[in-house]
Amino acid sequence: MSQQCVIFDMDGVICHTNPHHVVAFEEFFNKYKIPYTNQEFEEHMYGKHNSYIMSHFFKRPIEGEELTKLEDEKEGMFREIYKDKVETIPHYMQFLEELKSRGFKTAVATSAPRANLDLIANFLKLDQKMDSMMSSEDVTFHKPNPEVYLKSAERVGVSPFDCVVFEDSFSGVTAGLNAGMKVVGVLSTHTKEELPICDFYINDYSEVNVDKILELLGK
Repeated sequence: MSQQCVIFDMDGVICHTNPHHVVAFEEFFNKYKIPYTNQEFEEHMYGKHNSYIMSHFFKRPIEGEELTKLEDEKEGMFREIYKDKVETIPHYMQFLEELKSRGFKTAVATSAPRANLDLIANFLKLDQKMDSMMSSEDVTFHKPNPEVYLKSAERVGVSPFDCVVFEDSFSGVTAGLNAGMKVVGVLSTHTKEELPICDFYINDYSEVNVDKILELLGK
């Protein structure tokens, strides 16, 4: 068998962090008196990089040092809210162990900043189980651009066509498809109808196993 890899987004895929990001953004936007709606969060926050989110809600380009400052502030709020609440989407660790026992390469590819990835990875000891972990600082172009997925495949030495991506957002699914990879939609944040067409869908990791991954890669 040629080497194969499963690549996971993080927010909404490994952990159901999105409700906690909403709380952090509400606190952050309230401080800056920026209006927002839940529908705007769904359309312009989930799966998006902070440069896009900030620019959308502030209604002007947010970049450079200003972006760094605002991003650090908001993500610090998130980590403070989430640090004692880290838990995976049900059955994730069992699925990950099964992948490793069957010889799969595994990776994390998130649009979140490295500090968020470190918080979750350290708690779950993911560094012992992942062959690559990439965050927003590791790429030039963010999802839906496929860079983070293509770089992850390159880093672990696997062809994009031998990779399966787990994603929960429109931009993330699009990035996986743009990379030429099979995509499993994790329905933690959106319905099937709100995502691009995926190769398979799950609500949690009790609904997938290694044999299903091999079936997807064989198509």
